Order: sequence, then structure tokens, then C-alpha cells
Amino acid sequence: MIDVKGITKSFGKLQVLKGIDLHINKGEVVSIVGPSGAGKTTLLQIIGTLDKPDSGTVVIDGVDVGKLSTNKLADFRNEHIGFVFQFHQLLPEFTALENVMIPAFINGKGRREAKQRAMELLDFMGLADRAGHKPNELSGGEKQRVAVARALVNHPAVILADEPSGSLDSKNKAELHQLFFDLRDKFGQTFVIVTHDEHLASITDRTIHMVDGQLDNENTME
Repeated sequence: MIDVKGITKSFGKLQVLKGIDLHINKGEVVSIVGPSGAGKTTLLQIIGTLDKPDSGTVVIDGVDVGKLSTNKLADFRNEHIGFVFQFHQLLPEFTALENVMIPAFINGKGRREAKQRAMELLDFMGLADRAGHKPNELSGGEKQRVAVARALVNHPAVILADEPSGSLDSKNKAELHQLFFDLRDKFGQTFVIVTHDEHLASITDRTIHMVDGQLDNENTME
């Protein structure tokens, strides 16, 4: 599903990524771990096409994203990649249902189709009765599950998550972590998760360790 070859990235004189080669299979739940400053988030942003590498290639579902024009890349990102961040980033003026529907609207879906898909996801996550509530009326765990539903609304092949449970208590962390596997089993998505959570890393299909902008192959667990 994801092939990363020879990725380098610098910010000024600081080289953040130093030649990353990485292959992730369809349907895998993979965690990326390592100390702060190792380059984990930068790698995730490049895989997600939110940033461009200085060199190297990223191929997602058979498409070399580096060869796409700006407009084509934006369309590809919206259709094929979903994002979940540490802080839910829901729009406060919209309900949970409307927040989930927004990416579908951007993707050209009609209101009926977008609403049906959004409600399907909210129901799967046990939030059907919260669909009409705005973010300030939801708990932290509920907001993060709405954010996950929003990431899934366009049927993306890949979900990229950056510290998705970092702001949650232990109960909500456990529920969110289980949700990733339930979603993989139901919808077949590939999950790539940057995390400092040792328990989450221990239950993923594979744990990738990064140190100083490189993969620590000795400590990477298959």
C-alpha cells in the first residue's frame, strides 16, 4: 500500500530525514516510535503528501504522488488518505454529523450521500445519539471518535494518525486503540500511527523505530 524509498528532508541546515526506505502492506496497523526529534511527524507528513521530500519517492496504492500536480495531489489526498491528530480539530460551529460530512462535500458528494455515510460511521462508533451535538457538548473521547469518523468518510485506503490518543485518559485511549483494529477489520484500511504510547505500539502489527532521522532496523519489530 505504501512504498517509501530514499526519503530525505532538511529544514535549513538541519537534516531531519536521512534516507528512509519503508514498505507498508495493505491492511497493516503500523506504529512509528522514537524519541522527540527523530523525524516521525515529518515522515508522516511526507507520506500524507502534506510536505514534500528533498529527494526520494512516495508511492501510495500504486501512485507516485511526487509526479502529481498540486490540484491532482489535493484530490488524491482527499480521496485516499485520512488524518487523525492528537487534538481533534473539529470545527466548533458545526455538529458532529456536519464535521464528519465536510470532507465528503469537498470530494463532491451530495448531501444525502454524505449524510448517509457519516451516520453509518457515527453509528459504528457508538455515537449515533450524539450526531446533533457540537464539539463543546462532547467528551474528549467522543470528539476523537468523531475525528476518526471524519477521516474515514471518503473511504480512504490509508489512515495516518499523529499521537491520536495523546490527549485522552486511559479508558478512552484503550477504546480508541481498539477502534483502529475494529475499523481495519471492517473497512480494510491501512493505519500508520506515530505514538509515544508503549501499549499502543505493542499491539500494532508492526513497530517501526526511528532514531536521528533514520530507521533503527535492529529494534524494528515485525
